[in-house]
Amino acid sequence: MQIPLLTDIVIIFGLAVTVLLLFHFLRLPAVVGLLLTGTVAGPHGLGLIDAVHEVEVLAEIGVILLLFTIGIEFSFKKLLEIRKQFLIGGSLQVGLTLLAVFFLARRFGVPAPEAVFYGFLVALSSTAIVLRMLQERAEMDTPHGRVDLGVLLFQDVIIVPMILVTPLLAGNRPDRIDSAVYLFAAKGVAIVILVLVATRWLMPWLLRQVARTRSRELFLLCVVTICLTIAWLTASAGLSLALGAFIAGLIISESEYSHQALGNILPFRNVFTSFFFVSIGMLLDTGFLLGNLPAILIGSLAVLLLKGVIAGSVTILLGLPLRSAILAGLGICQVGEFSFILSRTGVEHGFLTDHYQIFLAVAVLTMAATPFIITLAPRLADRITRLPLPVRLRTGLWPMAERSEAGEELSHHLVIIGFGLNGRNVARSAGMTGIPYVIIEMSPDTVRQEREKGEPILYGDAIHEEVLRQAGVGEATVVVVAINDPAATREITESVRRLTGRAHLIIRTRYLSEMQALYDLGANEVIPEEFETSVEIFSRVLAKYLIPRAEIDRIVSELRADGYEMFRDLSRDTSSLAGIHLHLPDVEVASMRVEEGAAVAGRSLAELAFRRRYGVTVLAVRRGRETFSSPDADMPLQPDDVLYLIASPQQLAAVDHLFRT
Repeated sequence: MQIPLLTDIVIIFGLAVTVLLLFHFLRLPAVVGLLLTGTVAGPHGLGLIDAVHEVEVLAEIGVILLLFTIGIEFSFKKLLEIRKQFLIGGSLQVGLTLLAVFFLARRFGVPAPEAVFYGFLVALSSTAIVLRMLQERAEMDTPHGRVDLGVLLFQDVIIVPMILVTPLLAGNRPDRIDSAVYLFAAKGVAIVILVLVATRWLMPWLLRQVARTRSRELFLLCVVTICLTIAWLTASAGLSLALGAFIAGLIISESEYSHQALGNILPFRNVFTSFFFVSIGMLLDTGFLLGNLPAILIGSLAVLLLKGVIAGSVTILLGLPLRSAILAGLGICQVGEFSFILSRTGVEHGFLTDHYQIFLAVAVLTMAATPFIITLAPRLADRITRLPLPVRLRTGLWPMAERSEAGEELSHHLVIIGFGLNGRNVARSAGMTGIPYVIIEMSPDTVRQEREKGEPILYGDAIHEEVLRQAGVGEATVVVVAINDPAATREITESVRRLTGRAHLIIRTRYLSEMQALYDLGANEVIPEEFETSVEIFSRVLAKYLIPRAEIDRIVSELRADGYEMFRDLSRDTSSLAGIHLHLPDVEVASMRVEEGAAVAGRSLAELAFRRRYGVTVLAVRRGRETFSSPDADMPLQPDDVLYLIASPQQLAAVDHLFRT
């Protein structure tokens, strides 16, 4: 047994628990606590860890599992939806950052090849930290979250050509570099073919066979093997392990077993990603940091500003509003973990010989600052967007549709903000019932696609009053806000209330804790997803126990009126609902279909006298699409009629033969 490694793991976990408890009470991000744990325990801190290499291996497993779970929660369909952010956004962000760093480095006298290499290092961002933060904040599906994801995935792909080009920059063996490029391209094509085959045929069949065994251990081992195998294949082809893990997650996301796989992997992911953040903290030389603090702080601030401005500008070029651009830019303004891998290649070829420790310190500091930056980004974005800036900049460069394109001059209409799943369902219901409506959506691609289908949809960020006026919020009867960004939801609520006091404002939110703040801002109704599901289940349970519909509606109304207090406070008196199943202990409601040639066919209910002869009561008769809730006694029964009967199980069994041929 590797006692030293086990000792180091115990030290890391023990110290991490202490630090994270302290950070929890101080309300500081857990990621920063793990980075601090690595700094304190690492070789440049107290020197408590000896098995540094082994910890780095565990950290790589953490990155693999993190990207694997993100891939499972994603899908190929969603990946295609962000192809614009991936191809255009990613290439612009990397290219512009590389050029900016190159010219800055040349101004300070850095040789051209080394200046290009510095551009490579700075262009990459932290996939692990940013995606984890977006997941925790439920912002993966927001416009800025999709931009960040697309750009980060592009960076994970472009790291491979960067590694291949680095020896060429140093002037070492260009002939072998050319052959490596050809080999890389061939391996890349082979992996794409393998992924397509695995997604379509191999993986569904394999998971089906494993699931049939009903063995949790076998299923878990199978999922982990799939993840590590595909990550190993991509790494063997020269791609990053993280990209391979993400592809493995995408493959499993297309199967019906994705949720089970995700549930099994999550505990392991949380443990191993902790090692990753600890390992990053171990790289920081605190003595060097304190000795060169002014230069390192200036360098870190310069990197954050440069990358934030470039990424934000790219987001604006993609057509998103200024607020989303600020959030996206601040999300990926740090130096990434793959820059460490690239830096080792650079050191091997003579780059970074005098500035390696400065690079490490700047990279770790920018990564440590990322959770704070992402948390504060919405407030900063709100303040900037309140400045007297050009309207097109604040609302997005894509031209908004005129009111005539969105349904002429409307009044007493419905305004739907956000065209995700909830927004689509509201629009579909409004269309079915003839209610006029207008949609506001921030995704240019969605707006273009839906406008081609004839949807009355406008492009813009609804936190701006100009966009809301374009949708006629002042004349609207109802406004529904159904987006995934909590900070933006509060801004929109304020903006709507500034424009109109008469519109009935309905807000969909994820969590109950956000309800009171939205009510204070002027919302008429706030619907939290986490309890509405419970209400729906509760209603169906009561209906199954034959509680009258009016009584169910009354109970549900009370639940919503008191802010779901019954679900939040389990000590509340529930005696009025206790023992529902005892109200009718020996009675069942059953449906029976009249078969062709059955004894009851052609006879009326009066003739059959179900209640007098058998003790069975006929509640309703369904004929085709029509239901007779109080059927006439002289009504003759026809083949394929469905009767709803109430009686004891024995009484129902006694009349069953009358309905059969």
